[in-house]
Amino acid sequence: MNDRKTTNILLLILVVPLVFYLLKTLSFIFIPLISAMFIALLFLPLMRWFKKKRVPKVLSIIMVILIIATFFKLSGEVIQLSSREILATDNEFFDKAKIKLTELLNSVEVFFGVEFLQGEETLGSLIQKDTIIKNFAPTVGFITDTLSMILVMLFFVVLLLAGSIDMQKVLNNTILKQHFSSVKTFMKVERDLIKFIKVKFFVSLFTGLGIGIACWGFGVSFPIFWGLFAFMINFLQMIGSVITVILLAIFAFVEIEAPSILFLFILTTTGVQALFGGVLEPIFMGKSFSINVITILIMLMLWGYVWGIPGLIMSIPITVFLKILFDQSDNTQVISELLSGKSRDSLAVVKQGED
Repeated sequence: MNDRKTTNILLLILVVPLVFYLLKTLSFIFIPLISAMFIALLFLPLMRWFKKKRVPKVLSIIMVILIIATFFKLSGEVIQLSSREILATDNEFFDKAKIKLTELLNSVEVFFGVEFLQGEETLGSLIQKDTIIKNFAPTVGFITDTLSMILVMLFFVVLLLAGSIDMQKVLNNTILKQHFSSVKTFMKVERDLIKFIKVKFFVSLFTGLGIGIACWGFGVSFPIFWGLFAFMINFLQMIGSVITVILLAIFAFVEIEAPSILFLFILTTTGVQALFGGVLEPIFMGKSFSINVITILIMLMLWGYVWGIPGLIMSIPITVFLKILFDQSDNTQVISELLSGKSRDSLAVVKQGED
């Protein structure tokens, strides 16, 4: 028995890196597939309602696709509006940004005794409207790849909603062996992930609205862009909030002259992030979604390395999904304890409360 256990551990050590290597190599398949799984979960209750009303499946899928297409259309309109807002800015703002950031950088260089940039012109060349617009050119390839992945993702969504890929059956044949257990686990995965994605979406939405209103109220340029930026990057657990506050503080330093107003603006944006991300989100998520901070950072780095930006976005939903699966077996609950940072007794209390 000891030899068998040792062999299983060695095989696990060999298999895990191989799995992540395949996930990274075949990212063009797995990224749209995993994204489609999460999107399909959101629309499964709607599909069941259509089925209850005896709506044909083809018509139900078409209506879901129209909902998704409308969402992407509205997102595109907001992005275009934000882009026009930036492109309409005159060079006066960029000249002012060059002067103020150069002064800030010189102060930092004097304080640390280190020269970060070779002269003022190096920084100035980076803060020019033409240079910034030119730097958008490499994003064309990224946008093309993103559109291709979106089309593949929509294809997988159609297959999942049509029942061509039965995830419950996949769970039953691979991870879970008992039919009752697979049904129960699948329903829990569906219920919890739908709750997680909905809460995360609306928290990010109101965070973006709060940041945009704060920028507009304090006279900071590009409020639409900053609201959109805060909404999108807030899907990166913890790190997104920090990045938003830091970048906004640097940007506001250029435009706001009075130190007291600048401090009040930074305090306001920090308060918006703390209110929605630190107070309301944990309340709406509930104790069952509590994940250790170290686990969040490790998962962000791991999936970010494997899949890049899509991996950063999907890292926490994937972790929640794995945590739910690990909770279903006594043999893997120790892994769930590591992910949540809780003891087995506390997990049992939470599970009894959910039941």
